[in-house]
Amino acid sequence: MPKYGKAASKSVERALRREKRGTLKSGKGGKGGTVKSRKQAIAIGLSEARKRGAKVPQKRS
Repeated sequence: MPKYGKAASKSVERALRREKRGTLKSGKGGKGGTVKSRKQAIAIGLSEARKRGAKVPQKRS
């Protein structure tokens, strides 16, 4: 059984594209700086997918 759903991968894909364009921001409400690292972009994409109710495992604590 796959860990992540299709909606989650689409969300990550969107986040990575925004990171490449330089429009992806970090922090609450995008008030932080622009995201530079690929890992951070993936994390933001997964977080957004979680908020939308996509099939994504919970954050590791």
